Amino acid sequence: MTTIGENAVRQQAEEAPVLVRLPPHLVVLFPGAERLVAVPARSVAEMVDGLDALWPGMRERICDETPAIRRHINVFVDGRRARLSTPLAPGADVFVITAISGG
Repeated sequence: MTTIGENAVRQQAEEAPVLVRLPPHLVVLFPGAERLVAVPARSVAEMVDGLDALWPGMRERICDETPAIRRHINVFVDGRRARLSTPLAPGADVFVITAISGG
């Protein structure tokens, strides 16, 4: 049996934001977008949904139609490469990085 206090702590943990750092190449495409944004999310997929709610069209820039993270985009959670299914702990550091190619 859970108490009211335990439910409040659980709900607060579920709503705690993660810190997302976006690359400048992505931010310039969305007027008003910021390089550092706090988004409530429990997975990378929820984080992408949150970013898309703030700046419509961002999901299509980060994910392909399968859906998966695009090949030229890397997402790191607390220093580890992530997928859409990767869980996020409250307060996690998330970096969205665009790959650089060339010869």
